[in-house]
Amino acid sequence: MDILLIVLGALFIISGVLGCVLPIIPGPPLSYIGLLLLHFTERYQFSSKFLIIWAVITVVVYALDYLIPAWGTKKFGGSKRGVWGSIIGLVIGMFFFPPFGIIIGPFVGAVVGELTVGKDSGAALKSGFGSFMGFLAGTLLKLIASGMMTWYFVKEMIV
Repeated sequence: MDILLIVLGALFIISGVLGCVLPIIPGPPLSYIGLLLLHFTERYQFSSKFLIIWAVITVVVYALDYLIPAWGTKKFGGSKRGVWGSIIGLVIGMFFFPPFGIIIGPFVGAVVGELTVGKDSGAALKSGFGSFMGFLAGTLLKLIASGMMTWYFVKEMIV
């Protein structure tokens, strides 16, 4: 049973890291499940405090991932249409123009969204830049969290 839990845990850890750059897959929650699966083995154990701290970090990072891009768009003068354009651009870019569409899609979507509201091209570009920066910040935050959980998973396996 331990081998099955370890293999499943490793698959969840890998999926979690991939989910940090693929928006449809919830990266940090999957990485956390990987840690839990390793914890449920007889051989490898994490403390309750460790698991609670990482559960809180996972929830906070997951919530911030939705708030940061919208905040970035708004901080740079974006409207609701710019935020929605960013989200739509992300989805379209991810499916039709991988891997660069994941990066360029939110920017283009926010710019198009702002242009449909009637903003001039300078303001639309500024909003698109804010969306792009928010997307990068959210992705970096997820990568840090999932990367650290991956490190703990591997460290526990080696020791």
